Amino acid sequence: MPRKERQNDPIANHTRRTRAARRVGIGQECACGESRPEALIPGSDPMICARCQRIANGQSTNDRHHVAGKANNSTTIPIDVNDHRAELSASQQDWETPMLQNPDGCPIIAAASCIRGAADTIIHLMEKLIRWIPQMLVALSAYLKEKLGDKWWVGTALEPFAQKGVNRACT
Repeated sequence: MPRKERQNDPIANHTRRTRAARRVGIGQECACGESRPEALIPGSDPMICARCQRIANGQSTNDRHHVAGKANNSTTIPIDVNDHRAELSASQQDWETPMLQNPDGCPIIAAASCIRGAADTIIHLMEKLIRWIPQMLVALSAYLKEKLGDKWWVGTALEPFAQKGVNRACT
């Protein structure tokens, strides 16, 4: 019977996360606030994350992430060690077995890995660089409305960006 290939297996993902949590202890956290089990150092006392441990040892806090997996492409990018361990390497564990290993060096599998790795990395960067911005903009709009009035943008360089035909202020 052929082995079932992994692909976004939520049960396997949960199992990996649960095992990581058991290794470090349920509910553990570093003094910096890092609580992702994959980023914490098992057996450390007090509990410490990989980033804080590296800072304490005078080492770089970045890892070189093989975006497409080491078996498929040598391209690496610098990624925070905690994010590398808890997110990007963890995402790669959900990849299909041929993409993780590619023992024959198949160019089609390598290409699939490049696409999957780029998607995982772009999603990671969107979470880190973009996802917080809408919440900040809503808070800024509320602040400006409170300080400058309902239509604070009228008469400013932002007026051309106002929605035409909308008679209500931003909230």
